[in-house]
Amino acid sequence: MRRKPGSLLPLEVAILSTIARLRRRDIPECHGYEIARHLREISDRNLLTAYGTLYRALGRLKKMGLLKSRWEDPQVAADEARPGRRLYALTGAGAAARAKAKIELRAATRRGKLARA
Repeated sequence: MRRKPGSLLPLEVAILSTIARLRRRDIPECHGYEIARHLREISDRNLLTAYGTLYRALGRLKKMGLLKSRWEDPQVAADEARPGRRLYALTGAGAAARAKAKIELRAATRRGKLARA
């Protein structure tokens, strides 16, 4: 899919919104499975077709500077007898991009309503 530079796909906006929502709940970093679980609860179930889709989108957002990530402390994973997790957090640029995308979505929705009227 071709897109304009700086524009975000609906999945990318949903990911940024989910991470922002979790941050407001005092969860500053979250792992991919947690993001997927929240996306499935709040959004169109067709938005996330596979976990590979999610991780590719997370990689794009990180490359754009909208997310930052780090591996959790290996001891935490060892204590819980599970693999290590990559934790994602929203950057300032990510919060700004999310706000801009929401404004653009509202404007497009208004234009669509006016066109139908």
